Amino acid sequence: MDNGRRLLLQTGARVAGLAALAAAAPRTFAAPRNAPYPFTLGVASGAPLPDSVVLWTRILHNPLDATATPPIAYTVRWEMAEDEAFRRVVVQGSASALPALAHSVHVDVRGLRPDRWYWYRFLLGDAVSPVGRTRTAPAPDTLPQALKLAVASCQHWEFGTYGAHRHIARAAPDLVAFLGDYIYEWGAYSLQHPERAARRDDSHTLAQYRARYAQYKSDPDLQAAHLVAPWIMTWDDHEVANDYGGLRDELLSPDFAARRAAAYQAYCEHQPIRFDMRRFDQVRMHGRYDWGRLARFHVLDNRQYRSPQACPRPGRGGSSSVYRNACAMLADDRRTMLGKEQEQWLKAGLRTSSARWNVLAQQTLMAQSSQVEIHRVSDGRFWTDGWDGYPAARQRLLDALVSSRAANPVVLSGDVHTFYAAELRRDPTQPGRPRNPVVATEFCGTSITSNSRPQQRTAQYVAMNPHIKYGRSDRRGYMLCELTPARMTVLCQGLDDVRDRHSAVNTLARFAVEAGAPRIIQDT
Repeated sequence: MDNGRRLLLQTGARVAGLAALAAAAPRTFAAPRNAPYPFTLGVASGAPLPDSVVLWTRILHNPLDATATPPIAYTVRWEMAEDEAFRRVVVQGSASALPALAHSVHVDVRGLRPDRWYWYRFLLGDAVSPVGRTRTAPAPDTLPQALKLAVASCQHWEFGTYGAHRHIARAAPDLVAFLGDYIYEWGAYSLQHPERAARRDDSHTLAQYRARYAQYKSDPDLQAAHLVAPWIMTWDDHEVANDYGGLRDELLSPDFAARRAAAYQAYCEHQPIRFDMRRFDQVRMHGRYDWGRLARFHVLDNRQYRSPQACPRPGRGGSSSVYRNACAMLADDRRTMLGKEQEQWLKAGLRTSSARWNVLAQQTLMAQSSQVEIHRVSDGRFWTDGWDGYPAARQRLLDALVSSRAANPVVLSGDVHTFYAAELRRDPTQPGRPRNPVVATEFCGTSITSNSRPQQRTAQYVAMNPHIKYGRSDRRGYMLCELTPARMTVLCQGLDDVRDRHSAVNTLARFAVEAGAPRIIQDT
């Protein structure tokens, strides 16, 4: 038996034991009065349905020292109310914070009314958590008149502050979509940022990934963005390791399966999501969220099921930049980005959707982005970690959009630390052909903090790829979107100085898409 398979079986046995522990009724304790404050990582909510939302917190007395929290189970009380002062509490209960799950608490509150704002909090002993605001999705048969959505990704601790999250909180959206790289797996452990970026303290074990989440979630601006609205989420590579694909990492590590399972467990422990605690070697991340008949969000997982990247460097895994005519693997139509099961799930979700807008929330740029001028179909140099490295899989997805006749498809993306606005066609090299219409529009957000390339190079990419209508890589920030039955508007919000948490933010570009007309309009 190879080492990867053995470690995978060991991981399965460990999580099965964890599930049994959680299913039992452990002896729990209330915190003594005057103990250190237990809610140092704040609170969060997510995965909203018309009658349900997930509430989250973690009991941790010191974000940089997990041992400061005794390894016992705590009974944590929670309350949800119709008002911020909690005069009208509608539901309350208690939950166990188990050391086996890093003292995290997940409450899937059921029986709520659709399209309602609620306030929630947790209590332990005499300690009261911050008050979070959340909401349920509208009823399935309703057509809401507006949805305000913030879109964010890629928040490397060392490269800046989380001023963008402060502005997201001030915008008071109905919903936040986070599209991956919530943490980065390496960096100095500090509660101050930005720091000098130096590759150190790589995460490989469950304890190390938990410590990284504790560091990130200690930030008050990130906590504030979680306080104002529910989040829908997916992951990318750095929640585990750079450029991993399926069960292969850059170093072709034989024990990567165990590392990935540890990273997946830490992710689940720290996010307001629904998950199956019986196993972490695989975690269902893709999901479908309806906002009445206004929008259906198809949240995708581009990491867990993908084929390894094509034509890697000798002796390595991960990405590279290759010429199409020099990499035969790119043309292999068996290669997948989503995996067969998720592809079929997406097709079904598109085919059955009655929503006015169909939003694909996913990790990385879908539009073709050649790094050199293309002169022939077999020409072009492409980065293999994004959709350009999986052209057959992208073609299947675009074909599914067309055959499903799903209304107004829009792709939201992250990963590449750059604002892009693009029009997606089945053949991007032939934009003028009458039988090659725009299939969908795509808006890609820049990073919260992570670095990008010089703007001059991005301008060259835009010039070489005419279906990409806009590109801006010199500013950090987020996107703010509004959906109505008739129109979707997208604001590219850029910080003046990512290293200053009090930085002002400005609208760098404003776009619109009219319902029934999948073309990008650049508003003034």
